[in-house]
Amino acid sequence: MIIMDKPLRRKIDAYLAKWRNNPDRKPLIVKGARQVGKTFSIEEFASKTYSSIIKINFVEQPKYKSIFGDGYDVKSILKNISLLNPDFKFVDGETLFFFDELQLCPECATALKFFKLDGRYDVICSGSIMGINYREIESNSVGYKEDYEMYSLDFEEFLWARGYSDVFIDEIYRHLVEIKPFSSLEMDTLYNLFLDYAVLGGMPAVVNTFVKNGNFSETLNIQRQLLKDYEEDITKYAEGLDKAKIKAVYSHITTFLSKENKRFQITKISKTARNRDYVGCIEWLKDAGVINVCYCLNLPELPLKGNYDSKLYKIYFKDTGLLIASLDEEAQEDLRANKNLGTYKGAIYENIVADMLVKQGYGLYYYSSDKPYLEMDFFVRSADSLIPVEVKAKDRATASLNNLLKREKYSDIKYGIKLGHLNIGFNGKFFTFPYFLTFLLKRFIRDNNNFSNFVLDDKTNKN
Repeated sequence: MIIMDKPLRRKIDAYLAKWRNNPDRKPLIVKGARQVGKTFSIEEFASKTYSSIIKINFVEQPKYKSIFGDGYDVKSILKNISLLNPDFKFVDGETLFFFDELQLCPECATALKFFKLDGRYDVICSGSIMGINYREIESNSVGYKEDYEMYSLDFEEFLWARGYSDVFIDEIYRHLVEIKPFSSLEMDTLYNLFLDYAVLGGMPAVVNTFVKNGNFSETLNIQRQLLKDYEEDITKYAEGLDKAKIKAVYSHITTFLSKENKRFQITKISKTARNRDYVGCIEWLKDAGVINVCYCLNLPELPLKGNYDSKLYKIYFKDTGLLIASLDEEAQEDLRANKNLGTYKGAIYENIVADMLVKQGYGLYYYSSDKPYLEMDFFVRSADSLIPVEVKAKDRATASLNNLLKREKYSDIKYGIKLGHLNIGFNGKFFTFPYFLTFLLKRFIRDNNNFSNFVLDDKTNKN
Protein backbone atom coordinates (compact mmCIF):
# COMPACT_ATOMS: atom_id res chain seq x y z
CA MET A 1 0.00 0.00 0.00
CA ILE A 2 1.23 3.50 -0.87
CA ILE A 3 0.80 6.02 1.95
CA MET A 4 0.79 9.71 1.07
CA ASP A 5 2.81 11.82 3.49
CA LYS A 6 1.77 15.22 2.22
CA PRO A 7 -1.39 16.89 0.86
CA LEU A 8 -2.18 17.06 -2.83
CA ARG A 9 -0.45 19.88 -4.66
CA ARG A 10 -3.02 22.17 -6.23
CA LYS A 11 -2.75 25.10 -8.64
CA ILE A 12 -4.58 27.33 -6.18
CA ASP A 13 -1.54 27.02 -3.89
CA ALA A 14 0.62 29.18 -6.16
CA TYR A 15 -2.30 31.54 -6.79
CA LEU A 16 -2.84 32.13 -3.07
CA ALA A 17 0.87 32.78 -2.50
CA LYS A 18 0.89 35.34 -5.32
CA TRP A 19 -2.27 36.94 -3.94
CA ARG A 20 -0.71 37.28 -0.48
CA ASN A 21 2.39 38.93 -1.96
CA ASN A 22 0.36 41.58 -3.80
CA PRO A 23 0.45 44.74 -1.63
CA ASP A 24 -2.81 45.92 -3.20
CA ARG A 25 -4.66 42.61 -2.74
CA LYS A 26 -8.44 42.65 -2.48
CA PRO A 27 -10.66 40.24 -0.54
CA LEU A 28 -10.67 36.96 -2.45
CA ILE A 29 -13.72 34.86 -3.32
CA VAL A 30 -12.96 31.24 -4.19
CA LYS A 31 -15.82 29.71 -6.17
CA GLY A 32 -16.32 26.08 -7.06
CA ALA A 33 -18.47 22.98 -6.68
CA ARG A 34 -18.66 21.05 -3.43
CA GLN A 35 -15.72 18.85 -2.40
CA VAL A 36 -13.23 20.08 -5.01
CA GLY A 37 -10.79 21.00 -2.21
CA LYS A 38 -11.48 24.70 -1.62
CA THR A 39 -11.64 24.66 2.18
CA PHE A 40 -8.66 22.33 2.58
CA SER A 41 -6.43 24.38 0.27
CA ILE A 42 -7.36 27.67 1.94
CA GLU A 43 -6.79 26.26 5.42
CA GLU A 44 -3.40 24.79 4.41
CA PHE A 45 -2.34 28.15 2.99
CA ALA A 46 -3.63 30.05 6.02
CA SER A 47 -1.87 27.81 8.55
CA LYS A 48 1.48 28.46 6.88
CA THR A 49 0.98 32.18 6.33
CA TYR A 50 -0.94 33.84 9.20
CA SER A 51 -0.49 33.93 12.95
CA SER A 52 -4.23 34.39 13.48
CA ILE A 53 -7.05 32.76 11.49
CA ILE A 54 -10.68 33.72 12.01
CA LYS A 55 -12.67 30.96 10.33
CA ILE A 56 -16.45 31.31 10.17
CA ASN A 57 -18.64 28.74 8.40
CA PHE A 58 -22.16 30.09 7.81
CA VAL A 59 -23.56 26.54 7.49
CA GLU A 60 -22.06 25.15 10.67
CA GLN A 61 -22.20 28.43 12.61
CA PRO A 62 -25.33 30.31 11.48
CA LYS A 63 -25.22 32.56 14.57
CA TYR A 64 -22.36 34.47 12.91
CA LYS A 65 -24.76 35.85 10.31
CA SER A 66 -25.67 38.39 12.98
CA ILE A 67 -22.19 39.98 13.05
CA PHE A 68 -23.29 42.41 10.33
CA GLY A 69 -26.35 43.55 12.31
CA ASP A 70 -24.72 46.81 13.46
CA GLY A 71 -23.36 47.75 10.05
CA TYR A 72 -20.56 46.74 7.72
CA ASP A 73 -17.67 48.76 9.09
CA VAL A 74 -14.82 46.58 10.30
CA LYS A 75 -14.88 47.93 13.86
CA SER A 76 -18.51 46.85 14.35
CA ILE A 77 -17.88 43.43 12.79
CA LEU A 78 -14.88 42.77 15.05
CA LYS A 79 -16.85 43.78 18.11
CA ASN A 80 -19.67 41.37 17.27
CA ILE A 81 -17.29 38.52 16.43
CA SER A 82 -15.49 38.95 19.73
CA LEU A 83 -18.82 38.88 21.56
CA LEU A 84 -19.54 35.46 20.06
CA ASN A 85 -15.98 34.20 20.51
CA PRO A 86 -13.65 36.19 22.79
CA ASP A 87 -10.76 33.83 21.98
CA PHE A 88 -10.32 35.22 18.46
CA LYS A 89 -7.29 37.49 18.08
CA PHE A 90 -7.15 40.34 15.57
CA VAL A 91 -3.50 41.01 14.68
CA ASP A 92 -2.87 43.76 12.16
CA GLY A 93 -1.23 42.38 9.01
CA GLU A 94 -1.20 38.83 10.35
CA THR A 95 -4.89 37.92 10.46
CA LEU A 96 -6.94 36.12 7.84
CA PHE A 97 -10.72 36.15 7.96
CA PHE A 98 -11.97 33.00 6.23
CA PHE A 99 -15.73 33.16 5.60
CA ASP A 100 -16.86 29.75 4.35
CA GLU A 101 -20.22 28.96 2.67
CA LEU A 102 -20.60 32.61 1.73
CA GLN A 103 -23.65 31.89 -0.41
CA LEU A 104 -25.71 31.50 2.77
CA CYS A 105 -24.79 35.01 3.95
CA PRO A 106 -24.71 37.43 1.00
CA GLU A 107 -24.60 40.31 3.51
CA CYS A 108 -21.01 39.29 4.21
CA ALA A 109 -20.10 40.31 0.67
CA THR A 110 -21.14 43.90 1.40
CA ALA A 111 -18.53 44.01 4.17
CA LEU A 112 -15.70 43.17 1.73
CA LYS A 113 -15.54 46.81 0.59
CA PHE A 114 -14.97 47.92 4.17
CA PHE A 115 -12.32 45.29 4.83
CA LYS A 116 -10.49 46.46 1.70
CA LEU A 117 -10.69 50.13 2.71
CA ASP A 118 -9.63 49.32 6.27
CA GLY A 119 -6.60 47.41 5.00
CA ARG A 120 -5.48 45.74 8.23
CA TYR A 121 -6.79 42.24 7.58
CA ASP A 122 -6.93 39.79 4.70
CA VAL A 123 -10.21 38.13 3.72
CA ILE A 124 -10.92 34.95 1.78
CA CYS A 125 -14.49 33.77 1.14
CA SER A 126 -15.63 30.46 -0.26
CA GLY A 127 -18.75 28.40 -0.88
CA SER A 128 -19.76 24.98 -2.18
CA ILE A 129 -22.60 26.11 -4.40
CA MET A 130 -21.61 29.71 -4.71
CA GLY A 131 -23.28 30.20 -8.07
CA ILE A 132 -26.79 29.86 -6.66
CA ASN A 133 -26.67 33.23 -4.90
CA TYR A 134 -23.67 34.70 -6.65
CA ARG A 135 -25.53 37.44 -8.52
CA GLU A 136 -26.45 39.04 -5.21
CA ILE A 137 -22.94 38.53 -3.87
CA GLU A 138 -21.47 40.06 -7.03
CA SER A 139 -23.66 43.17 -6.79
CA ASN A 140 -22.79 43.61 -3.12
CA SER A 141 -19.02 43.52 -3.60
CA VAL A 142 -18.30 44.74 -7.15
CA GLY A 143 -14.95 46.49 -7.39
CA TYR A 144 -13.74 45.36 -3.98
CA LYS A 145 -13.05 41.67 -4.46
CA GLU A 146 -11.11 39.24 -6.59
CA ASP A 147 -12.51 35.95 -7.94
CA TYR A 148 -10.89 32.55 -8.37
CA GLU A 149 -12.75 29.53 -9.68
CA MET A 150 -11.50 26.19 -8.41
CA TYR A 151 -12.19 22.87 -10.07
CA SER A 152 -11.49 19.25 -9.27
CA LEU A 153 -7.93 18.18 -10.15
CA ASP A 154 -6.97 18.67 -13.77
CA PHE A 155 -4.68 16.18 -15.49
CA GLU A 156 -1.54 18.13 -14.59
CA GLU A 157 -2.51 18.09 -10.91
CA PHE A 158 -3.24 14.37 -11.25
CA LEU A 159 0.26 13.84 -12.61
CA TRP A 160 1.65 15.74 -9.61
CA ALA A 161 -0.35 13.44 -7.34
CA ARG A 162 1.20 10.44 -9.07
CA GLY A 163 4.68 11.81 -8.36
CA TYR A 164 5.55 13.41 -11.70
CA SER A 165 7.46 16.69 -11.64
CA ASP A 166 7.22 19.99 -13.50
CA VAL A 167 10.32 18.91 -15.43
CA PHE A 168 8.43 15.85 -16.68
CA ILE A 169 5.47 18.00 -17.75
CA ASP A 170 7.76 20.49 -19.50
CA GLU A 171 9.24 17.56 -21.42
CA ILE A 172 5.75 16.53 -22.51
CA TYR A 173 5.11 20.10 -23.64
CA ARG A 174 8.38 20.13 -25.60
CA HIS A 175 7.05 17.20 -27.65
CA LEU A 176 3.95 19.25 -28.38
CA VAL A 177 5.81 22.40 -29.46
CA GLU A 178 8.31 20.51 -31.59
CA ILE A 179 5.62 18.22 -33.06
CA LYS A 180 7.80 15.36 -31.91
CA PRO A 181 6.01 11.99 -31.61
CA PHE A 182 6.29 10.06 -28.36
CA SER A 183 8.11 6.75 -28.18
CA SER A 184 6.03 3.61 -27.64
CA LEU A 185 7.01 3.56 -23.96
CA GLU A 186 6.13 7.23 -23.46
CA MET A 187 2.85 6.82 -25.31
CA ASP A 188 1.79 3.72 -23.36
CA THR A 189 2.74 5.23 -20.00
CA LEU A 190 0.97 8.53 -20.56
CA TYR A 191 -2.09 6.92 -22.08
CA ASN A 192 -2.46 4.55 -19.11
CA LEU A 193 -2.13 7.48 -16.71
CA PHE A 194 -4.82 9.26 -18.71
CA LEU A 195 -7.14 6.23 -18.54
CA ASP A 196 -6.68 6.16 -14.76
CA TYR A 197 -7.66 9.83 -14.69
CA ALA A 198 -10.64 9.17 -16.97
CA VAL A 199 -11.98 6.50 -14.60
CA LEU A 200 -11.23 8.42 -11.40
CA GLY A 201 -11.94 12.02 -12.34
CA GLY A 202 -10.33 14.71 -10.25
CA MET A 203 -12.23 14.86 -6.97
CA PRO A 204 -9.53 15.07 -4.25
CA ALA A 205 -11.06 12.37 -2.04
CA VAL A 206 -11.13 9.94 -4.97
CA VAL A 207 -7.59 10.72 -6.15
CA ASN A 208 -6.22 10.60 -2.59
CA THR A 209 -7.74 7.16 -2.02
CA PHE A 210 -6.40 5.84 -5.32
CA VAL A 211 -2.87 7.10 -4.62
CA LYS A 212 -2.85 5.83 -1.02
CA ASN A 213 -4.13 2.37 -1.93
CA GLY A 214 -2.30 2.03 -5.22
CA ASN A 215 -5.49 0.69 -6.83
CA PHE A 216 -9.16 1.51 -7.50
CA SER A 217 -10.55 -0.01 -4.30
CA GLU A 218 -13.11 2.22 -2.56
CA THR A 219 -12.98 4.87 -5.28
CA LEU A 220 -16.34 3.93 -6.79
CA ASN A 221 -18.02 4.17 -3.38
CA ILE A 222 -16.67 7.69 -2.94
CA GLN A 223 -17.79 8.71 -6.42
CA ARG A 224 -21.29 7.37 -5.84
CA GLN A 225 -21.51 9.19 -2.53
CA LEU A 226 -20.57 12.41 -4.32
CA LEU A 227 -23.43 11.82 -6.76
CA LYS A 228 -25.79 11.41 -3.80
CA ASP A 229 -24.40 14.55 -2.17
CA TYR A 230 -25.15 16.57 -5.29
CA GLU A 231 -28.66 15.15 -5.39
CA GLU A 232 -29.13 16.15 -1.74
CA ASP A 233 -28.04 19.68 -2.64
CA ILE A 234 -30.82 19.79 -5.22
CA THR A 235 -33.32 18.78 -2.55
CA LYS A 236 -31.87 21.26 -0.06
CA TYR A 237 -31.30 24.35 -2.18
CA ALA A 238 -33.58 24.17 -5.24
CA GLU A 239 -36.87 25.95 -4.74
CA GLY A 240 -40.44 24.86 -5.33
CA LEU A 241 -41.49 22.57 -8.13
CA ASP A 242 -38.12 22.96 -9.86
CA LYS A 243 -36.63 20.30 -7.61
CA ALA A 244 -38.28 17.46 -9.53
CA LYS A 245 -37.27 18.93 -12.89
CA ILE A 246 -33.68 19.54 -11.83
CA LYS A 247 -33.43 15.99 -10.50
CA ALA A 248 -34.87 14.68 -13.78
CA VAL A 249 -32.22 16.49 -15.83
CA TYR A 250 -29.46 15.43 -13.42
CA SER A 251 -30.44 11.76 -13.60
CA HIS A 252 -30.59 11.78 -17.42
CA ILE A 253 -27.15 13.27 -18.20
CA THR A 254 -25.73 9.83 -18.97
CA THR A 255 -28.71 9.15 -21.26
CA PHE A 256 -27.97 12.25 -23.33
CA LEU A 257 -24.27 11.48 -23.59
CA SER A 258 -24.86 7.88 -24.68
CA LYS A 259 -26.69 9.06 -27.82
CA GLU A 260 -24.89 9.64 -31.10
CA ASN A 261 -25.30 13.42 -31.17
CA LYS A 262 -25.19 13.80 -27.34
CA ARG A 263 -27.42 16.89 -27.52
CA PHE A 264 -29.83 17.68 -24.70
CA GLN A 265 -33.28 16.52 -25.81
CA ILE A 266 -36.16 17.18 -23.47
CA THR A 267 -38.17 14.29 -24.94
CA LYS A 268 -35.67 11.89 -23.36
CA ILE A 269 -37.00 13.07 -19.98
CA SER A 270 -40.69 13.31 -20.84
CA LYS A 271 -42.56 13.20 -24.13
CA THR A 272 -44.79 16.05 -23.00
CA ALA A 273 -42.02 18.26 -21.62
CA ARG A 274 -41.12 21.58 -23.23
CA ASN A 275 -37.63 23.03 -23.44
CA ARG A 276 -38.60 26.41 -22.01
CA ASP A 277 -39.81 24.73 -18.82
CA TYR A 278 -36.34 23.30 -18.19
CA VAL A 279 -34.07 26.24 -19.04
CA GLY A 280 -33.87 27.28 -15.39
CA CYS A 281 -32.94 23.72 -14.42
CA ILE A 282 -29.90 23.75 -16.68
CA GLU A 283 -28.83 27.11 -15.28
CA TRP A 284 -29.27 25.82 -11.71
CA LEU A 285 -27.06 22.77 -12.33
CA LYS A 286 -24.48 24.92 -14.11
CA ASP A 287 -24.40 27.50 -11.28
CA ALA A 288 -24.14 24.73 -8.69
CA GLY A 289 -21.01 23.43 -10.43
CA VAL A 290 -22.53 20.09 -11.43
CA ILE A 291 -22.46 20.40 -15.23
CA ASN A 292 -20.65 22.07 -18.12
CA VAL A 293 -22.87 23.37 -20.93
CA CYS A 294 -21.70 23.32 -24.56
CA TYR A 295 -23.69 25.59 -26.93
CA CYS A 296 -24.25 25.11 -30.66
CA LEU A 297 -22.70 27.87 -32.80
CA ASN A 298 -24.91 29.56 -35.37
CA LEU A 299 -21.92 29.64 -37.73
CA PRO A 300 -18.34 28.39 -37.38
CA GLU A 301 -16.86 31.87 -37.19
CA LEU A 302 -15.67 34.47 -34.70
CA PRO A 303 -16.71 35.84 -32.31
CA LEU A 304 -17.86 32.92 -30.16
CA LYS A 305 -19.84 34.84 -27.57
CA GLY A 306 -23.19 35.88 -29.00
CA ASN A 307 -22.76 33.53 -31.96
CA TYR A 308 -24.66 30.54 -30.57
CA ASP A 309 -28.17 29.19 -30.14
CA SER A 310 -29.02 29.19 -26.44
CA LYS A 311 -31.74 26.55 -27.09
CA LEU A 312 -29.34 23.99 -28.58
CA TYR A 313 -26.73 22.58 -26.24
CA LYS A 314 -25.02 19.53 -24.80
CA ILE A 315 -24.49 18.98 -21.10
CA TYR A 316 -21.53 17.20 -19.54
CA PHE A 317 -20.66 16.24 -16.00
CA LYS A 318 -18.29 18.80 -14.50
CA ASP A 319 -16.05 15.96 -13.36
CA THR A 320 -15.73 12.85 -15.53
CA GLY A 321 -15.46 10.64 -12.44
CA LEU A 322 -19.10 11.46 -11.70
CA LEU A 323 -20.06 10.32 -15.21
CA ILE A 324 -18.21 7.06 -14.57
CA ALA A 325 -20.00 6.58 -11.24
CA SER A 326 -23.38 7.05 -12.94
CA LEU A 327 -22.82 4.19 -15.40
CA ASP A 328 -24.50 0.82 -15.02
CA GLU A 329 -23.10 -1.80 -12.68
CA GLU A 330 -21.98 -4.08 -15.51
CA ALA A 331 -19.60 -1.44 -16.87
CA GLN A 332 -17.82 -0.72 -13.59
CA GLU A 333 -15.65 -3.82 -13.16
CA ASP A 334 -14.51 -3.74 -16.78
CA LEU A 335 -13.62 -0.07 -16.44
CA ARG A 336 -11.45 -0.53 -13.36
CA ALA A 337 -9.99 -3.97 -13.96
CA ASN A 338 -9.34 -3.71 -17.70
CA LYS A 339 -9.61 0.03 -18.42
CA ASN A 340 -12.14 -0.89 -21.06
CA LEU A 341 -14.41 2.10 -21.70
CA GLY A 342 -16.72 -0.09 -23.79
CA THR A 343 -19.88 1.34 -25.33
CA TYR A 344 -19.45 4.54 -23.32
CA LYS A 345 -16.10 5.32 -24.93
CA GLY A 346 -17.37 8.24 -27.02
CA ALA A 347 -19.24 9.81 -24.12
CA ILE A 348 -16.30 9.49 -21.74
CA TYR A 349 -13.73 10.93 -24.13
CA GLU A 350 -15.99 13.83 -25.09
CA ASN A 351 -16.87 14.55 -21.46
CA ILE A 352 -13.24 14.54 -20.33
CA VAL A 353 -12.12 16.80 -23.19
CA ALA A 354 -14.91 19.23 -22.30
CA ASP A 355 -13.77 19.15 -18.67
CA MET A 356 -10.13 19.71 -19.61
CA LEU A 357 -11.03 22.67 -21.84
CA VAL A 358 -13.14 24.32 -19.14
CA LYS A 359 -10.33 23.90 -16.60
CA GLN A 360 -8.13 25.95 -18.95
CA GLY A 361 -10.69 28.75 -19.03
CA TYR A 362 -12.36 27.95 -22.35
CA GLY A 363 -16.09 28.24 -22.96
CA LEU A 364 -17.67 25.24 -24.71
CA TYR A 365 -19.08 25.46 -28.24
CA TYR A 366 -19.87 22.90 -30.93
CA TYR A 367 -21.34 23.04 -34.43
CA SER A 368 -23.88 20.91 -36.25
CA SER A 369 -25.28 21.38 -39.75
CA ASP A 370 -27.15 19.16 -42.20
CA LYS A 371 -26.59 21.23 -45.37
CA PRO A 372 -23.71 20.84 -45.84
CA TYR A 373 -23.19 18.09 -43.30
CA LEU A 374 -20.76 19.28 -40.66
CA GLU A 375 -20.39 18.08 -37.10
CA MET A 376 -17.64 19.45 -34.88
CA ASP A 377 -17.25 18.57 -31.20
CA PHE A 378 -15.61 21.75 -29.89
CA PHE A 379 -14.14 25.08 -30.90
CA VAL A 380 -11.45 27.11 -29.18
CA ARG A 381 -9.77 30.27 -30.37
CA SER A 382 -6.46 32.06 -30.54
CA ALA A 383 -6.12 35.84 -30.80
CA ASP A 384 -7.24 35.82 -34.43
CA SER A 385 -8.25 32.27 -35.36
CA LEU A 386 -11.09 29.85 -34.74
CA ILE A 387 -9.80 26.33 -34.10
CA PRO A 388 -12.06 23.28 -34.51
CA VAL A 389 -11.30 20.42 -32.12
CA GLU A 390 -12.45 16.94 -33.10
CA VAL A 391 -12.59 14.15 -30.53
CA LYS A 392 -12.29 10.68 -32.01
CA ALA A 393 -13.07 7.57 -29.99
CA LYS A 394 -11.89 5.57 -33.01
CA ASP A 395 -9.41 6.58 -35.71
CA ARG A 396 -11.94 7.20 -38.43
CA ALA A 397 -12.04 9.66 -41.32
CA THR A 398 -12.28 13.34 -40.42
CA ALA A 399 -14.67 14.56 -43.12
CA SER A 400 -16.11 17.46 -41.12
CA LEU A 401 -12.69 18.71 -40.04
CA ASN A 402 -11.40 18.54 -43.62
CA ASN A 403 -14.49 20.36 -44.92
CA LEU A 404 -14.11 23.16 -42.39
CA LEU A 405 -10.48 23.61 -43.39
CA LYS A 406 -10.91 23.55 -47.16
CA ARG A 407 -13.91 25.86 -47.47
CA GLU A 408 -12.96 29.45 -48.15
CA LYS A 409 -16.18 30.66 -46.49
CA TYR A 410 -14.75 29.72 -43.09
CA SER A 411 -12.02 32.34 -43.19
CA ASP A 412 -11.55 32.41 -39.41
CA ILE A 413 -10.37 28.79 -39.45
CA LYS A 414 -6.70 28.38 -40.34
CA TYR A 415 -5.98 24.97 -38.82
CA GLY A 416 -7.63 22.29 -36.72
CA ILE A 417 -6.88 19.80 -33.94
CA LYS A 418 -7.80 16.12 -33.89
CA LEU A 419 -7.70 14.34 -30.51
CA GLY A 420 -7.62 10.58 -30.29
CA HIS A 421 -5.59 7.53 -29.37
CA LEU A 422 -3.01 8.96 -31.74
CA ASN A 423 0.55 10.16 -31.61
CA ILE A 424 1.64 13.74 -32.29
CA GLY A 425 1.54 14.77 -35.93
CA PHE A 426 0.76 17.56 -38.39
CA ASN A 427 -0.35 17.23 -42.01
CA GLY A 428 -0.30 20.88 -43.01
CA LYS A 429 -3.99 21.33 -42.16
CA PHE A 430 -4.55 19.91 -38.68
CA PHE A 431 -2.61 18.57 -35.74
CA THR A 432 -3.19 15.16 -34.24
CA PHE A 433 -2.64 14.94 -30.51
CA PRO A 434 -3.29 12.14 -28.00
CA TYR A 435 -6.16 12.86 -25.60
CA PHE A 436 -3.82 13.33 -22.67
CA LEU A 437 -2.30 16.48 -24.23
CA THR A 438 -5.61 18.35 -24.07
CA PHE A 439 -4.59 19.96 -20.77
CA LEU A 440 -1.77 21.77 -22.60
CA LEU A 441 -3.79 23.10 -25.55
CA LYS A 442 -4.23 26.66 -24.28
CA ARG A 443 -0.53 26.98 -23.54
CA PHE A 444 0.28 25.58 -26.98
CA ILE A 445 -2.13 27.91 -28.80
CA ARG A 446 -0.94 30.94 -26.82
CA ASP A 447 2.75 30.22 -27.41
CA ASN A 448 2.26 29.41 -31.09
CA ASN A 449 -0.30 31.99 -32.15
CA ASN A 450 1.48 32.52 -35.46
CA PHE A 451 0.39 29.47 -37.43
CA SER A 452 3.03 30.13 -40.12
CA ASN A 453 5.64 28.93 -37.59
CA PHE A 454 4.65 25.39 -38.54
CA VAL A 455 6.30 24.46 -41.81
CA LEU A 456 5.48 21.07 -43.24
CA ASP A 457 8.46 19.06 -44.50
CA ASP A 458 8.71 15.61 -46.04
CA LYS A 459 9.28 13.97 -42.66
CA THR A 460 6.23 15.39 -40.91
CA ASN A 461 3.74 12.75 -39.75
CA LYS A 462 0.56 12.65 -41.75
CA ASN A 463 -2.61 11.47 -40.00
